[in-house]
Amino acid sequence: MKLKKIILFAITGTLLFSSCVSKKILRAEQFRYVQLQTELISLQEVLNNCNSLTVENARKRALLESEVESLKKQMGYLKDNNNQALKQLENLSVISGSQAESIKKSLDNIGSKDAYIQGLQSALNRKDSLNLALVTHLKGAIGNLADEDINIKVEKGVVYIDISDKLLFKSGSYDVTERAKEVLGKVAMVLKNQPTIEFMVEGHTDSVAFKNAVLNDNWDLSVKRATAIVRILQKQYGLDPAHMTASGRGEYKPIGDNTTADGRALNRRTRIVILPQLDQFFKLLER
Repeated sequence: MKLKKIILFAITGTLLFSSCVSKKILRAEQFRYVQLQTELISLQEVLNNCNSLTVENARKRALLESEVESLKKQMGYLKDNNNQALKQLENLSVISGSQAESIKKSLDNIGSKDAYIQGLQSALNRKDSLNLALVTHLKGAIGNLADEDINIKVEKGVVYIDISDKLLFKSGSYDVTERAKEVLGKVAMVLKNQPTIEFMVEGHTDSVAFKNAVLNDNWDLSVKRATAIVRILQKQYGLDPAHMTASGRGEYKPIGDNTTADGRALNRRTRIVILPQLDQFFKLLER
């Protein structure tokens, strides 16, 4: 009985001891579990943070890579534009060079043309001066003849000497009067002092029809009167026939009204035209 009690006590003690040991271990394990759980939560938070950072970094990296690609494209575009701009500048410099050369040539041409025009103008001014001197000498030589008998004028650079037929010829005739020969002698004296001058003698009539045994019409009459004048200037006053031209204009260059007596009187005339020396201007043009 007593032994039974001892054994029962021993078993009870053992159980109690075992129970105490198990509780300690359990508590320790529970504490360790809590620690591990805390560490796990902390590690999970770190892991989550790392994952978040990784995603964010990946997103940032993707954005940066996209920006890098965009910048590369922009740089390529700018590079192409720069190359085009350089080519345009090169072309522009070439064009500007050629244009500058062209402008220089144009300016040189303008300068030469200006000198050429100045030369022509100088020649024209000289010619006008000579014409004015010629008119002055003619008027001085002829004296105080009435304007209806003889008229000397300059039109468009050409000197005209109009002599009325009533001073030169009898009606319907081409025989030069003695008085007319005196006037022609004075004109010849002035013209002879200008040996390079060339002139044309024009015969003019009115519109009244004319015909005789020798002359068929006013054409014939006007030509005969012109040739009569040049013969006198040549044979009596020594003017060079190579510098003279005889022409008949008939009734077709009137200066007056052929329906009136006064107009017809104006139209019956002989005109001496001092021909401009065109060969001198042609030489200027050739130069």
